[in-house]
Order: sequence, then structure tokens, then C-alpha cells
Amino acid sequence: MKYLLVFAVLFVAIWIFRKRQRAEERQRKAAAPPARSAPGKPQDMVRCAHCGIHLPAVDAIGGPGAVYCSSAHRQAADRVT
Repeated sequence: MKYLLVFAVLFVAIWIFRKRQRAEERQRKAAAPPARSAPGKPQDMVRCAHCGIHLPAVDAIGGPGAVYCSSAHRQAADRVT
């Protein structure tokens, strides 16, 4: 009889433990970050005439015959010429 009681307590303990693990697994899946989307098309890169850094052409600032990474570098180039 006492073996049956020990078996029943052990069975209930294992059942509770597995139930908690399943609940935690569901929470982790629900809180998981969404999958990353596919990267966009490649962009044309240009080189800053002042510092030489490469940046996307859409972010570049045009100047007289050259492109710059910021307005400060464009103004610095204007002061030199």
C-alpha cells in the first residue's frame, strides 16, 4: 500500500513539472521576436570627397562635382576652395 502512495505522489509531481514546462515553452514561443524580413535591394554607394567614408547614394549630400557625407564636410570643402 505504501508503494502505491509513493508511486501516486511521484506521478503527480512529474505531471505538475511537465505541465509547467509546457506553459513556459508556450510563453517563450509567444514572446519570441518575429522572423527577420528579407533584406532590400542593394544600394549604390558613393565616397565622401572630404573624409573618404562610403555611404549610400541616397544619404549623400551633393556638392560642386563631388558628394559628401554631411553638410559640415560640404561646407569644409567650400572653405578650402
